[in-house]
Amino acid sequence: MTATSSEAESLTIFRQVMLLVSLSLGTLIFGMAMTVVNVILPQIQGSLSATQDQVAWVVTFHIIAVAIATPLTGWISGRLGRRRFMTMSIAGFTVTTVLCGAADSLPELVVWRIAQGLLGAPMFPLVQAILLDVFPRRQHAFVVTSWGLVAVWGSVIGAVFGGYVGEAIGWRWAFYLIAPIGILSWFGCSIFLTEGWRGRAQRLDWVGFLSLIIAIGSFQLMLDRGLRLDWFESPEIIIEAIVAGLAFYVFLVHSLTSPHPFLNLRLLLNRNFTLGLIFGFLFGTLFITPMVLFPPLLQDLRDFPESTIGMLLSARGLGNWVSFAVVVPLTKFSPRLAVGVGFACHVIAGLGMAHLDMNLTLWDVFWTNFVQGFALGIIYVPVTVIAFSSLSSQDFAEGSAVFHMLRNVGSSIFISISVTLVVTSTAANYAGLTEFGTLFNELFRYPGIAGIWNVEEQASLISLSGEMYRQGAMIGYINAFYLYTFTALLAFPLLLLVKTGGDVGMRR
Repeated sequence: MTATSSEAESLTIFRQVMLLVSLSLGTLIFGMAMTVVNVILPQIQGSLSATQDQVAWVVTFHIIAVAIATPLTGWISGRLGRRRFMTMSIAGFTVTTVLCGAADSLPELVVWRIAQGLLGAPMFPLVQAILLDVFPRRQHAFVVTSWGLVAVWGSVIGAVFGGYVGEAIGWRWAFYLIAPIGILSWFGCSIFLTEGWRGRAQRLDWVGFLSLIIAIGSFQLMLDRGLRLDWFESPEIIIEAIVAGLAFYVFLVHSLTSPHPFLNLRLLLNRNFTLGLIFGFLFGTLFITPMVLFPPLLQDLRDFPESTIGMLLSARGLGNWVSFAVVVPLTKFSPRLAVGVGFACHVIAGLGMAHLDMNLTLWDVFWTNFVQGFALGIIYVPVTVIAFSSLSSQDFAEGSAVFHMLRNVGSSIFISISVTLVVTSTAANYAGLTEFGTLFNELFRYPGIAGIWNVEEQASLISLSGEMYRQGAMIGYINAFYLYTFTALLAFPLLLLVKTGGDVGMRR
């Protein structure tokens, strides 16, 4: 009897370990796919003949898809069951990742990135819920920490992996080579994850859900297409703005009048929750924008190879990992102070980025990304504590859905705004600089001042034009980094409104 009992216990431990590994691999490929894309964006732009604002759609529409699908996780898992839903999510994400690599045009790639976001969005909340449900309470701290470390390292591995694979083989293989990890995760979950939760699904408010996704999708489309179509000079942009406004109006009216809305807007009457949502939105705006801006800056203006760019951007993941050592004690001491420290680090990183120039070094890029990653790790936990400190437990699930959705929407909106600022600033500064490159500029008469530039020779004039464009583009990136810094500063006045004392603290 003793041997049999021991064997059963060993089998249970083995099953738990394999389940933890399988679920962690699922979240690993989701994190990898996000950072891989950021590193290989310049290659994708050249391969698919896209402009800088167009190639940003590969990131922004993926984030919007994640924002839309995340709140549906609980409802779908209740309809399908956790095992079926998890394996379907991993399988779908793996297949769409391969299809992203096989895309022959930008619209096709954007479509598969949207599908990838819709299918991959449930992984993080679903895996967390499964781990807390399957493992005994005494193991929760160890299990969640282990899973969290793997999830964080996904961004580090993805940046390095994308850089080296993109440089050695090509951007398509950066997608293809993620598939084997997805297949391993699918097999593991199919074997070791038991069924459960099926039949728990509540009635879904389809009017509220559909009106919200139409509003978000139309607004994002307007932001992404506006620059190319000259904004409200275009009938398409006007239509998208009207659709977004009407859909959002329907969502607000329906949410305030329906007895069981998709998102309960009455939760906004809770001050700390509302402030937590605003902090979450600001956190989202700062979350991934530098990862989108740095690769084209480093490759187009400084000719850095993808492998080097990947190594430099992985500093963000290292900073995030280091933040784990201080975030919990700092949050226990004062969540408001922790949020302030996090946003202060964002300001420091933003100012460092805004003071970069054409002579930037590897160290300049490394330390700014490290500090930005550290800031992200510091902010997330105390912002969550503030947001949910005075909510009742029955509102946690719905509040969490709103929080994560706003964080993702903030990321997509700010990326579009930042890329638009870079493109418009580049064009404006290039136009201003070219005014000086004429025969009528007296400075060109003096070789000691003009240097290698000679406006009377075509080759020299072309070279001068290229240098003016590079300088104009650098000013555009600097403007975007100043916008990043200003956005981080917006958090500090709001910290004064947070309720302190017994209302805010780490739940024990």
